[in-house]
Amino acid sequence: MSIMKLIRFVEGSGRRPADSGAETETVRKIVQALDRIEPDRARFMAAFAYLLGRVASADSKVSDDEVQAIERLIVERCRIEPAQAILVVQMAKTQNLLFGGTENFLVAREFGQIATREQSLGLLECLFAVAAADGSISVVEDNEIRRISNELRLTHEEFIQARSDYRDYLAVLRTRRPDPPPR
Repeated sequence: MSIMKLIRFVEGSGRRPADSGAETETVRKIVQALDRIEPDRARFMAAFAYLLGRVASADSKVSDDEVQAIERLIVERCRIEPAQAILVVQMAKTQNLLFGGTENFLVAREFGQIATREQSLGLLECLFAVAAADGSISVVEDNEIRRISNELRLTHEEFIQARSDYRDYLAVLRTRRPDPPPR
């Protein structure tokens, strides 16, 4: 199921995926808790998590630090339980891996339609926080954040302001350390 189908499913299509015999009781409880989330809030959460995952996977690798940062941000910004955040993040990572190229713009546009300007600016801060979680924001990650910022119709000044808070993490601004002297 693509992220856009998930977003539409949450809106109330009424269809549920077939039950799996391998599903654990813990997963069932988390899914039940997610089912009780108001549809608009669930749409916001799904798009928010997807976009964070989009930046984390921009450099073709998602570090454990980035995953933990996404989970923490989902808990803080979406006000859900950590166990629920883990499920949301895993779903977003999977969707990003499977459908990233085709869904990226659509999810950003959807987020832009349902989020306030303040929420979009908050997302921008979170995108930089995720990219910096492993100690460095690569050029690829920085470019992906720029793309998302443009897709959300944020101004260049807003992008630069958020980026300046993370300038020490920008790989493009770091000077290369000299090689150690030969022995």
